[in-house]
Amino acid sequence: MKSNYFLLKFFLAIILIAAINLANAQSKQDSIVNAGLYKEISQMDSAVFNAFNTRDVEKFKTLFTEDLEFYHDKGGLTNYEHTINFLETTIETNNQLKRELVKGSLEVYPIPGYGAMEIGNHTFCHIENGKQECGTFKFVHIWQKKDGNWKISRVVSYGH
Repeated sequence: MKSNYFLLKFFLAIILIAAINLANAQSKQDSIVNAGLYKEISQMDSAVFNAFNTRDVEKFKTLFTEDLEFYHDKGGLTNYEHTINFLETTIETNNQLKRELVKGSLEVYPIPGYGAMEIGNHTFCHIENGKQECGTFKFVHIWQKKDGNWKISRVVSYGH
């Protein structure tokens, strides 16, 4: 009787170890796939905000879908035209508004059949009354990959 009990425990332990190894192998495979996606979206984030920080309106326009929905916890729901106008107004006011991604805050998740979700924190700084003012806020960008090109289709900006 004791040997049957020992064998049962032994086989259960082997099954448990095999299941854990299988789960780890799948997790590593997902991590490799997600590492590539993370790199792509990280590069796209840099492209968007390099265009923003250098006031490259033409490049900025190409990085959003024309049906953009931009949800802001203070400003409400806006669209593509408003987003482009905001950058153009920023150029006119010359308040030196700059955006920087908070290191270590970026998260990227696949959206099968559509693109990716980018979540993070970023800091915006500008000059107000001769002094630099900065604030750190949270964001979610929904990226659509269409015909090999990434564009932001939805933005959620909050924590202002």
